[in-house]
Amino acid sequence: MDSDSVRGIDRRRLVKWGGLAAAGAVAAVPLVSAGISHAGTTPAAPDRIPPDTLPGGAYDRYVARLAAEGKFSGVVLLSHRGRTVLSRSYGMADQEKGIRNHEGTAFSLSSAGKPFHAVAILQLAQQGKLWLSDTVGTHLTGFATDIADQVNIHHLLTGTSGLESPDEDVQRVFQSRDEVHEYYEQRARQAKLVGVPGLPGTRHAEAEVTISALIVEAVAGTTYWDYVQENIFRRCGMTGSAFYTRPQWLTDAHIAHPYMTLADGSVVDAVRNLDQGSPYPYVLGKNPGRAFIDAPGDGGFATAPDLVRFAQALSDGTVLDRPWADVLTGAKIPHRPGSFGTYGIPIRIVGGQWMFQRAGGNPGVGANWSIYPDTGWVGVILSNRDGAPLQDMIGREMQAITGASRGDGSGG
Repeated sequence: MDSDSVRGIDRRRLVKWGGLAAAGAVAAVPLVSAGISHAGTTPAAPDRIPPDTLPGGAYDRYVARLAAEGKFSGVVLLSHRGRTVLSRSYGMADQEKGIRNHEGTAFSLSSAGKPFHAVAILQLAQQGKLWLSDTVGTHLTGFATDIADQVNIHHLLTGTSGLESPDEDVQRVFQSRDEVHEYYEQRARQAKLVGVPGLPGTRHAEAEVTISALIVEAVAGTTYWDYVQENIFRRCGMTGSAFYTRPQWLTDAHIAHPYMTLADGSVVDAVRNLDQGSPYPYVLGKNPGRAFIDAPGDGGFATAPDLVRFAQALSDGTVLDRPWADVLTGAKIPHRPGSFGTYGIPIRIVGGQWMFQRAGGNPGVGANWSIYPDTGWVGVILSNRDGAPLQDMIGREMQAITGASRGDGSGG
């Protein structure tokens, strides 16, 4: 579920983290009101609308060129203080039915949906139902003793658990929510502790995500999917977002189908061709349509405006009280100069302001949302066709909003 098939992306790193901080390309700490700069950074101009963000500006022209060249199918959106500055849609959501992509189309998020599990955990912590220092064994049974006793929730959320997940069966075609849940729960229980929990640089393991979701379920008494639907999507007003199932993917006209490139260069609708898999090395053999529903803690579907609503909800106390939102986005692990890991969201200082950013991908799927809290900007990129240079698109968006070059990692 946590993979990237979009050409032009640093696939290995995006697969592991769903962000670009580790790759040193783009990424972005405490969540602040728009227009307030952090100490040590150059004050931002919160109400200025950079010309490159406007319709007909440099970013708009760049995306239009990609679409004309057949390199982008999907939606891009730039929002400033909740108002849409630029919204463009290209390509087909469902070629077979002649349905075009539009602003209300829901796209698969892949790893770009992972921060929802961190928000869920912090909601429960805010309510006093768990502590971030709780070990896995505090809430779950059936895990190896070393994992149960040594790995805590903070380790899971920062990707420093020291766990190693068993290989995923990418050929399996799932037929129900229960089958998906059972498979990923069993896979998480088969994880091994191979490193020292809490040690920076520990390799991120998919089991961390699943175990976090299992803790949400144990504490909240409902499925992860239903918890997020009720306590995040509904609370944020994300009416076009959900953990859709494969039957919904096939029949709901507002969900974009993933168009996957095969080894011979042909392109197929992945969800209608479950026997076909991706030829790209880091998603070799994968097909996102084989999932009946995304694994607990991962994925989901969202529209571009819904992701803007989520970004706003993080800053205004809708989903987390402000101190707890700061806990979510506060810098915890240093990566490259000016970039850090948080609870599931890579963050970075660019052009004197913070940038929070989360990407994800699968065959035929590319997704990214970026939040610039100091100036009130949100950028969304959602793609449903292999070939989109997602890393470069994020860099171009960042450049349009901040004026910083794509390699700028300084705080000034």
